[in-house]
Amino acid sequence: MPWIVVTGPESTGKSTLSAQLAESYGGEVIPEYARSYVENLRRPYTFSDVETIARRQLFTACKLKKAANSAAHLVFFDTFLILTKVWFEEVYACCPLWLDAAIRTNKPALVLLCLPDLPWKADAVRENGTRRRYLLNRYQSNLEYYGIPFQKIAGKGSLRLKRAQKHVNTLIEKSYE
Repeated sequence: MPWIVVTGPESTGKSTLSAQLAESYGGEVIPEYARSYVENLRRPYTFSDVETIARRQLFTACKLKKAANSAAHLVFFDTFLILTKVWFEEVYACCPLWLDAAIRTNKPALVLLCLPDLPWKADAVRENGTRRRYLLNRYQSNLEYYGIPFQKIAGKGSLRLKRAQKHVNTLIEKSYE
C-alpha cells in the first residue's frame, strides 16, 4: 500500500491527524522522530543532529518501501524529509547535498499539508509561532518543486479529519484501478 505524509508548520495538528488516520484505516503511524530526538537532547540541537534526524526518516522510509509489496495497510508519516530540508535551510542556510537526492527517490504517494488554522500551542521544542504561514509556503513550494502530490488540509476537529480522509480515499481508489 502507499505511504502518506502528514506535514505542515508547527502546531497544526500533524500528530493528531496522523494518529486519527492510522486508526481510521487500520494503518500504522510513524511518529515524528525529530520531536522525540530534540526533546531528549540536553543541549541545543546542531546541524549534525538535524542530519541524524533526516537519515533516520530516510532509513524508516526505505525499510517501509522494501516491505511495501507485502503490506496490506496504509502507513502515515508524521512529517518527513521536506520539512527537514526546510529546517536545514532556515536554521543553517544550507542543506546536505544527499538530502536532495533522497527526496527525489523517496516520494510518498500523497502529502497532507496541514494549514496553520489551529491555535498556536507553545512547547519546549517549537520555535516558529509567528512564521507558520511563511513556512507553509516554503513547504508547498518544495512539494511543487519535487513534484510530490499534496493536498492542503484545513478545519478543526472532525472536519479536518473528514477532509483528509477524502484525499486518502481518492488515493486508495486510484491504487486499485
